[in-house]
Amino acid sequence: MSIDVERDGGIATVTVNRPDALNAIDFEHAETLRARLAELAADEAVRVVVLTGAGEKSFIAGADIKYMQGIGVLEARRWGELGHACGQLLETMPKPTIAAINGYALGGGLELALACDLRLASSTAKLGQPEIDLGILPGWGGSIRLARTTTLGFAKAMIFTGRQIDAAHALEHGLVNVVWEPDELMPQTRELAEGLVAKSAVALAYAKEATNHALQGPHRANLETEARLFAMAFASEDQKEGMAAFVEKREPRFSGR
Repeated sequence: MSIDVERDGGIATVTVNRPDALNAIDFEHAETLRARLAELAADEAVRVVVLTGAGEKSFIAGADIKYMQGIGVLEARRWGELGHACGQLLETMPKPTIAAINGYALGGGLELALACDLRLASSTAKLGQPEIDLGILPGWGGSIRLARTTTLGFAKAMIFTGRQIDAAHALEHGLVNVVWEPDELMPQTRELAEGLVAKSAVALAYAKEATNHALQGPHRANLETEARLFAMAFASEDQKEGMAAFVEKREPRFSGR
């Protein structure tokens, strides 16, 4: 198993590569994933991060259950903290993150997808939080992010029953943004990512920070955060270029500064 990173044109594609085990993750490779995501978060040359799984069957089929079977309370706490660290990086790095869900997204796999800003799914994808059938509950943020992404009732139904849903059902409930046929998923993900690369990196970072506050904290404080970030954007070269391009009726050439 490996965590592969491919950089191309401002887009970094992170691939969990263990197709023989449906890309299930153990502790060692979760640590590697966290390290890779931290590197990409700090790399100014990377403008968009795409997370996907190797092969045609699975995005990430959660944790390696054989690994989890042998751990105790302290190890489980470390495991949970590691997953939360990965999710936090995907959720808060100052650049868009996209989950290209090419198959099974179960347990921790769905939780990592939920931490991404956007989720594109193959029509063959299956999504679920099956932890209840193992005598546990989601431990990488699923019980919180699933409710915020969909609805509280839908999240409880998925988590309490452990059932899997198909991509069409996920789209109906807002769990994914769009569904593509399997051979279209990565080209369409690439097209979306290229479109985001062409935007202002400054404005995207501020927009991500503002929208991340939308469903948490006091409403007035969130509005004040948006107003602060809006004002800060006027200190950027990108703001000046974007407005000049609009007035001059041409495409903007953003520098990310």
